[in-house]
Order: sequence, then C-alpha cells, then structure tokens
Amino acid sequence: MSASLHRLRFLIVDDNTHAVNLVKAMLRGFGADQLHDAQTLAAAQAQMRTTPCDIVILDYMLGPEEGVDFARWLRNAPESPAPLTPIILLTGHADRARIMAARDAGVNEFCVKPITPADLMKRIEWVIDRARPFVRSSTYFGPDRRRHDDPRYAGPERRADRRTKP
Repeated sequence: MSASLHRLRFLIVDDNTHAVNLVKAMLRGFGADQLHDAQTLAAAQAQMRTTPCDIVILDYMLGPEEGVDFARWLRNAPESPAPLTPIILLTGHADRARIMAARDAGVNEFCVKPITPADLMKRIEWVIDRARPFVRSSTYFGPDRRRHDDPRYAGPERRADRRTKP
C-alpha cells in the first residue's frame, strides 16, 4: 500500500500547525509526498478548487468553524470540484452527536485523537481498498452509512441492488 501512496494528493485541514505537521510526518512515513494543508474552511475550499486532492484528512474543530461544514460543501455544493473525495475525520471529541453529524455530512471514516500511525493507515486503507458505495437521496449524499447488514433487521429491503424483483 505505501508504495502507491506517493501518487496520491492529501489535504490536511486543521487549524493546529503541530497537528498538521504530525499528520504530514505520518503520511511521509507511509510514502506519501504530495501533501497540502489548510487552516480554515475557506483555504481548504480554495485548495480543492485549484488542486483537488485524492484524500482529505479533516479536523472536526477548526477554531470557530466545524470540519463537517467542509464535508457538506465538498459533498453537496454545486461548485464542489470533487464530491466523491474520501474524507477521514480527526476528532478529540468522539461523542455520539458529533460522530452522527459527521457521518450525516458525508465523512467516510473517523480517527479519534490522539491518532497513531496505525490508526491513520488503517483508515486510509479502508477508503482506498474498502470504499463504501455512495448513496444519493433527497437529504443525503455520501458514502453508504451502513457498514454491515444487521441480521436482526426484519423490515423492507431499501438497497436497490438487493431488492427482490416482483
């Protein structure tokens, strides 16, 4: 995997310079060398417009801004240059409400701070090798939020590719 990471462009969005440098050091250790960063949502949007990146590593809290706002923009804005770009969210606050808000904004994967290189690499591998299909509905666009089938679920099948034909 690391041999192929040098071809990928990463965007690290975090308002903490130390955190950006830490993530960059991890990515360089994995073989990545096309690393871009932004400290605000506006700078991240500008970066994606000028040089769309292949994977975004996004902090939840960016000063007064929230990273989920960037995720919503990337997924849904008509001017978004790359709505299918995988997003890995970093958060020091892994409470259920924040995780659900990020999931509902279209985030692909989560890493809880403090992150380790192994955790980050696992999430990168997941968005590359085990990418979930994207779903579009009237209220959501992003990766399928269901990670597995629930064997206890007895309701109607809503996944179009699994519906039985009449």
